[in-house]
Amino acid sequence: MPTLPMMLRRRATSIGQKAIGAALACQDVTSARYVIASRHGEYDRTVGIFTSLAEQEAPSPADFSMSVHHGLAGLLSIHTANREGHVAISAAQDSFAYGMMEAALCLAEDPATPVLLVYYDAPLPDSYDQFRVESEVELPTVLALLLKSADEISFQWQPIEPSSALTDSQALRFLRWLLSGAQQAECRGERMIWRWSRVH
Repeated sequence: MPTLPMMLRRRATSIGQKAIGAALACQDVTSARYVIASRHGEYDRTVGIFTSLAEQEAPSPADFSMSVHHGLAGLLSIHTANREGHVAISAAQDSFAYGMMEAALCLAEDPATPVLLVYYDAPLPDSYDQFRVESEVELPTVLALLLKSADEISFQWQPIEPSSALTDSQALRFLRWLLSGAQQAECRGERMIWRWSRVH
């Protein structure tokens, strides 16, 4: 993973630095469209803002301006001088899969432009234990995927009754399947069943 310039290290949290570093390690990072997916984003920033407000202090301007999910995409596009569009996705426990859906749709819309999907998440602070779910036991996770062709992997989804009974990370399940050579894989999400299969 490349060493990040000081400007990026100063403006990104630890998990944000890892997400940008993973993106910069991919080919075509200067010309791809970006899809940034995360359930919590750089939540350390949000906690810092809440703490400042609770102590009746002004929040850090840097934390405030970078507290949205688009913040990392903005930093990355400025650093790489990339003028292609970007999308930020936050969809609870299905954030990775919906990010993959968005990336696939972007590629279908413009097959000539590669799409860089960056998924990242870190555990919530201890004070947010009640909001943690079983599928987050493997956090922190950072995954960057460059999509260039829609002809190699088939991506499908099927609605199901909402459920929070998830036991593993969608991103890690997808990565394990991708590296395994298996023909297909299935992952139950909070509102969907997601299926991936190899076309050839």
